[in-house]
Amino acid sequence: MKLIKYILIVFIISSSNLLALDESEFLNWKKNFKKIALENRISETTFDIVMRDVKFLPKVIEYDRYQPEFYEDTKTYISKRTSKNKVNKGINFYKENTNLINKVENKYAIEKELLLSLMGIETNYGTYVGKMDILSSLSTLSFDKRRSEFFTKELLILLKLIDTNVIDYKTLYGSWAGAFGFFQFMPSTIKNHAVDFNDDDYIDLKNEQDAYASASNYLNKMGWKKNSHCFYKVKLNETIKKKYLNVSAKKIINKKKLKYFKRYILNSEKLDFIDENLRVGIITPDKDIIPDAETLNPAYIVFDNYEIILKWNRSLRFALAVCTLKDKIKNEL
Repeated sequence: MKLIKYILIVFIISSSNLLALDESEFLNWKKNFKKIALENRISETTFDIVMRDVKFLPKVIEYDRYQPEFYEDTKTYISKRTSKNKVNKGINFYKENTNLINKVENKYAIEKELLLSLMGIETNYGTYVGKMDILSSLSTLSFDKRRSEFFTKELLILLKLIDTNVIDYKTLYGSWAGAFGFFQFMPSTIKNHAVDFNDDDYIDLKNEQDAYASASNYLNKMGWKKNSHCFYKVKLNETIKKKYLNVSAKKIINKKKLKYFKRYILNSEKLDFIDENLRVGIITPDKDIIPDAETLNPAYIVFDNYEIILKWNRSLRFALAVCTLKDKIKNEL
């Protein structure tokens, strides 16, 4: 018992020392980052006001290392995010915002059920947009070496948006990764795709009109094809070459025409309604993540629209969940 207490005390002291070290290094990082911000034409006044209370957040590092995309099997991940309750909430949100949603669909040519699906998975239809201090989150991730370059760029963009009065920094509370609003836009997405749909000279991504239209505009610019295929689950035979099995969300490689892959698909007759000249890829999302996962199961053929969702969020499971919920909502509308 004494030994356990001793180990616990040593652990607590070590953790406290590491946190103190991180916080000390973080203060040095902030001083150096100020130079970078000023070089990128962020005004010193804005920087001093906005970054004054920014803190190192250890929890953000924990979240970054332990994301559900990295440990849940596909069946579990999808079922959690496409429940009957989620579908019902989507239908209710549509009924409450029918005019807006139909107007946006007509303007941007993005199916209403896709936007409802994304909003449902990202923030449960605006009921959970996150409570993290985004400036501190981005600063912590910029300070951390794992993906420092990416988050430094996002933080600089956010500071510029604040500096030019596009965003009020006092409203910036969202996800641990720095995403904001009903559709969880990163700063670069806000800069490139957010729109003032209600013409009030202010972009508010926690407002249904601006948020919904901005997400539609983003998908439209990325190349989403309305009423086109996303994915289909398939059963593969053992003769398929390993090089055709995509396990990474970074890029779908070794794509072929569907008619080429049909020789490897046991239930290919279920795909006869699809143009067999369409180029598709094959993903096996569990293999490199889930211990003892089967090599060929689960497996999916994926189309161009699926890859558009990957641009939104680089997760094979996320894209599968979005398109699954989209279809469930469509069946109920």
